[in-house]
Amino acid sequence: MSLTLVPPRVPLQVDPDGVVRVAETRVTLDTIVLSFGEGASPEEMAQQYPSLRLSDIYAVLGYYLQHQEEVHDYLKERQRQHDETRQINESRFDPQGLRERLLTRKNRQRP
Repeated sequence: MSLTLVPPRVPLQVDPDGVVRVAETRVTLDTIVLSFGEGASPEEMAQQYPSLRLSDIYAVLGYYLQHQEEVHDYLKERQRQHDETRQINESRFDPQGLRERLLTRKNRQRP
């Protein structure tokens, strides 16, 4: 009997916003790498994210371990984008006094 070796398919895809996700799920590469970095086993990740197949988690972790520099560059860029978006949103909306404004609005609406 002969064993046919087929390179594993890495189940990652880039969504329209440029976010890398595990194929056919909403789970991001960021999530898998962060969980792994915090010491979670693939089995624990599969329990925490039921939409993931255990084999896909192992494939993604294999990809990560072989491409750590590129993945970390991607994660740094994602963090930069997150920080930029947060800064823009905070500059558009001042949360100072929000509770008071909402209570005032609520009290005006009462009969």
